[in-house]
Amino acid sequence: MALKVKRIYDPASPEDGVRVLVDRLWPRGLSKEKAQVDWWAKELAPSDELRRFFAHDPEKYPEFLRRYRKELEGNPALERLRALSRGKTVTLLFAAREERYNNARALLEILEQEV
Repeated sequence: MALKVKRIYDPASPEDGVRVLVDRLWPRGLSKEKAQVDWWAKELAPSDELRRFFAHDPEKYPEFLRRYRKELEGNPALERLRALSRGKTVTLLFAAREERYNNARALLEILEQEV
């Protein structure tokens, strides 16, 4: 599984492979053409309730990660992402300014723990 994380406002590059936006909301001020997203996986984003709880607070990250993992259980989009990443590079895209504590990084951690 070749997964990476990148801020959607950073320029797209061939090394990104398949670009998957994992935010529930479309990024502000960014056209779909400029974003070059292959799949907008809203269904992989944390619930609004969980997103508001977390609010990119580093102290809440471990609990956010636990709750997010639980939300993802049985999610068919997660299996689609796993299948997509077999033999291909997949870049999980996020819009948050916070580079370390965001849902794309959390999703990457969850998937890496499975391996």
